[in-house]
Amino acid sequence: MSDHPQPPPSLRDPSLYANRELGQLDFNFRVLAQARDPNVPLLERLRYLCISCTNLDEFFEIRGGSVRHAIDLNLPPAADGLAPATVLARIHERAAELVEAQYRCFYEELRPALWEEGIRLLQREQWTPEQAAWLRDYFRDEIMPVLSPLALDPAHPFPKILNKSLNVVVLLEGRDAFGREGHMAIVRAPRSLPRIIRLPAQDGREDCHDFVFLSSVLSAFVDELFPGMQVKGAHQFRVTRNSELIVDEDDVDNLALALRDELLGRGYLRAVRLEIDERCPPEVVRMLLDNFDLPANAVYKINGPVNLNRVVQVYDMVARPDLKFRPFQPRLVRELETMFDAIRQGDILLHHPYDAFVPVLELIRQAAEDPNVLAIKQTLYRTGKDSPIVEHLIQAARNGKDVTVVVELRARFDEEANLGLADRLQDAGVQVVYGVVGYKTHAKMLLIVRREGNRLRRYVHLGTGNYHSGTARAYTDFSLMTADPDIGQDVHLIFQQLSGLSAPLKLKRLLEAPFTLHRGVLERIAREAELARAGRPGRILAKMNALNEPQVVEALYAASQAGVEIDLIVRGACTLRPGIPGVSERIRVRSIVGRFLEHHRVWWFGNDGHPELFCSSADWLERNLLRRVEAAFPILDPQLAARVHREGLLHYLADNQNAWELHADGQYRRCQPKQGEAPFSAQLALLEGLYA
Repeated sequence: MSDHPQPPPSLRDPSLYANRELGQLDFNFRVLAQARDPNVPLLERLRYLCISCTNLDEFFEIRGGSVRHAIDLNLPPAADGLAPATVLARIHERAAELVEAQYRCFYEELRPALWEEGIRLLQREQWTPEQAAWLRDYFRDEIMPVLSPLALDPAHPFPKILNKSLNVVVLLEGRDAFGREGHMAIVRAPRSLPRIIRLPAQDGREDCHDFVFLSSVLSAFVDELFPGMQVKGAHQFRVTRNSELIVDEDDVDNLALALRDELLGRGYLRAVRLEIDERCPPEVVRMLLDNFDLPANAVYKINGPVNLNRVVQVYDMVARPDLKFRPFQPRLVRELETMFDAIRQGDILLHHPYDAFVPVLELIRQAAEDPNVLAIKQTLYRTGKDSPIVEHLIQAARNGKDVTVVVELRARFDEEANLGLADRLQDAGVQVVYGVVGYKTHAKMLLIVRREGNRLRRYVHLGTGNYHSGTARAYTDFSLMTADPDIGQDVHLIFQQLSGLSAPLKLKRLLEAPFTLHRGVLERIAREAELARAGRPGRILAKMNALNEPQVVEALYAASQAGVEIDLIVRGACTLRPGIPGVSERIRVRSIVGRFLEHHRVWWFGNDGHPELFCSSADWLERNLLRRVEAAFPILDPQLAARVHREGLLHYLADNQNAWELHADGQYRRCQPKQGEAPFSAQLALLEGLYA
């Protein structure tokens, strides 16, 4: 072997790019690890298990569905060199490992631990005679009246099966009233039925909580749906379908109408996964696979309920605060009587969920009522049900203010809610804009124009997260409220661009996708590389949800080779491989999985002692940087910038409790305190002092 060092591989070598879909799938293993952590409260562990299951559902609906669609279109391999068919095969292989781990966690760890706490998830063989009798009555009174069993014969072809719905395939013997020979039937469970059923307390014991799955009750009493016939087997199953709505925006006259039409069929799009009782006979499994046009590796044989994620209902049904995270009250950073006066005195930074979302709501409420406010412009991506923001905007319009709202109709899984939201706003006189054809509007921006004396002043809110009061208590995000004239002008120009027609704009402070954001990130990475080559310190710290844009990955590799020290905090999928000799040995990547969902995007560039810090709604993904309307905004106040640098980056780099480090082989390993190092959790450090 030669003693001479080998040159690094080409930066375009596919081996340097991990697969994004598999990386996103692997994130669920890190979530599942929280469910197995004895230091996490027991009911929170159950919740993490359910989050892992729900994430897997959404993964198949979106990423798995997209890969299947790519196969149908015969698309070429991605940057990692893997053909779509190969990716889908690996997805099924890896997902099978995850499903096995999820059920093992439930049956071997969580269920026994819950039982010891008096929270019992009973299987059929564990029902007492009294419980079995109660459940039979419950089945007859509450369940059977809404069921419509369907025999499979030439007059009754295989029915349409709704995405992620609970179903039972029933094997029958005997003849029915019309002399038809029994063979097979399908029983579909309407979504109006509760998936978890609470049993009455026995012997007056209020400290004991007994539950059963709806699927167990259906299987136990399904014979009552087929009187005079013999049930030879009843096997639950669930199919997951592609849920990506594909609308050719260049070929529709009305996006809202087109989306309404697409939503009608969303639950019946192409199948991507089949979950079924492991005892189901092979010939029945084959029949189901044929009906759903699925390959053999798309079936997941389950020893237990196919809808395991529904057990999350127990979390809310059991009042055991000792088995949950300690509650906390977010802090209020300013008096709320005069938000405009407070913002004029200096920029306000909110770090959710540690800082309350209330000031954002109060700013919009005061703008709606203030006679000096002339106009309000806002983007809405996800707002949640019964959002107070919507009520404030409607009131503002009724008070005679000019209100313009950019509603992103294509916010995944919120399309129907956003259509209804748009209708309500329009009925109240709000000017509703659906953004730009071909580009989702993902930027989080609020602009208020207020008359003050003989001048107009702009007040702006910019955030890394949605205008959603619920997620503001569960996601980590940064909010900035400012009256900076340059930022106000930039936001004004972006709104003008979204609602009207204009050429690309020159902004003073903000970076905007799809125009300047991608280039701005690449230029700043290249600047750090040039500094390093000149013998000066090059440094990049960045936090985001995911990273896959090939040019950004390539630029980071080049910066590492130039001598730049790079730390990335990437919650989910990361296609960059750190620690490769000659390529990325100066890059470190970690993922944080804790009590809150890490959601803020923060980028810090050393800039030769004059650091630049941006917060953004955008990940370093191809779609965010090139195919969406996104905004990255600087934190100009030095004290606030130092706070974001500390709370949003340095804390997470010091975390040795909830951090996972990505290695060159593509594997994540949980970080542990080094010898002599005290345990440190970024989220817990920020929570201290907030506990009630």
